Amino acid sequence: MYKALSIHPEILELGREVESKLKERFEEIDKVAEYNQLKVIKAFQDNRVSDIHFAATTGYGYNDLGRDTIEQVYASVFHAEAALVRPQLISGTHALSTALSGNLRPGDEILSPVGKPYDTLEGVIGIGESGEKKERLTGSLREYGITYAQVDLLENGDFDFEGIRNAINEKTRLVTIQRSKGYATRPTLSVGRIGELITFVKSIKPDVICMVDNCYGEFVETIEPTDVGADLVVGSLIKNPGGGLAPIGGYIAGKEEYVDNAAFRLTAPGLGKEVGATLGVNSQLFQGLFLSPQVVSGALKGAIFAANIYEKLGFTVVPNGTESRHDIIQAVTLGTKEGVIAFCRGIQAAAPVDSYVIPEPWAMPGYSCDVIMAAGAFIQGASIELSADAPIKPPYNVYFQGGLTWYHAKFGILMSAQKLYEEGLISL
Repeated sequence: MYKALSIHPEILELGREVESKLKERFEEIDKVAEYNQLKVIKAFQDNRVSDIHFAATTGYGYNDLGRDTIEQVYASVFHAEAALVRPQLISGTHALSTALSGNLRPGDEILSPVGKPYDTLEGVIGIGESGEKKERLTGSLREYGITYAQVDLLENGDFDFEGIRNAINEKTRLVTIQRSKGYATRPTLSVGRIGELITFVKSIKPDVICMVDNCYGEFVETIEPTDVGADLVVGSLIKNPGGGLAPIGGYIAGKEEYVDNAAFRLTAPGLGKEVGATLGVNSQLFQGLFLSPQVVSGALKGAIFAANIYEKLGFTVVPNGTESRHDIIQAVTLGTKEGVIAFCRGIQAAAPVDSYVIPEPWAMPGYSCDVIMAAGAFIQGASIELSADAPIKPPYNVYFQGGLTWYHAKFGILMSAQKLYEEGLISL
């Protein structure tokens, strides 16, 4: 079948060679998936999930039993006091914006102790190139008198503890920690390292809110940031926890006070979590969460496979082929615009949906440079499905993630190498 799908025999042989050496790592991934699957099942059982919770509500959404129960399940999974899980949260960026806006007030300051946040948050905060443009500044935290401070990681990827200590002041209200690397080549943070950072921050200012952008990291490990002291964790349902079935949505989990504050921002003061119709998506949210540990394990295997394939082909990859994994994203430094485009076209050609489409770089909203995105997905923008994206700027890194099954992720990587070969960008 690989030959029928136009994979060159030598690329296929390279894939077989790499896969044969990954059996032990894949077994470890399966053990983590099994643990997380049982954790999710226990949360379902403890909260007495029933088919009555799949019913749709409309209008105001008063007394939506399914909505309330999925939020209890998420709180249980994340060992949190409360959760907000809503289709009205349209993306991870929206969920983060809601959590920030709900818990910050004029005169407060945000601190990022792990460097610059993901590009789409620049407009939310009001920083960088996005923040300097008038049309992007409207409604930003900066416009409301909320300031921003940043401490970069050290060159070796360690936390700059002295810099963080100096940056925390009487205005510091919230520390935002991005778990995944975003469009950078820094290491993704393990839950253990996040816990170390939170402990340090709290030792300086105990009442500061520690919020973790958990996107791409859910169920990669057996614990989550809320297990190591995070006050809030935030993510997207069209990434890991939606399991490929959630059609839209985001979640915010953590301390009840802070979750409630976010809910008042999402709906309206005085209404909070009591309203918000689910319009029939509850069953997809429940089932997607149920499947998520297995889906994440397939995506994680795909990321490790990609790292090893592209190392063999002579490219720099982050993480490398042997490093421990803390999210599902694999960065590959291709070095040229042509390489990035060819890679993404290979991912698109491996898709079940829109495989015939040819991706092109474009000025995508929320980004400061042209971006190319490849995703033939059942859910638009679902990066738990096979996908790749890249900013068109040096050093020309491409970021690969997802695959609802390991076999699809594997095929996508082989097809990306195929396109590079066809363009004369690699030799076999």
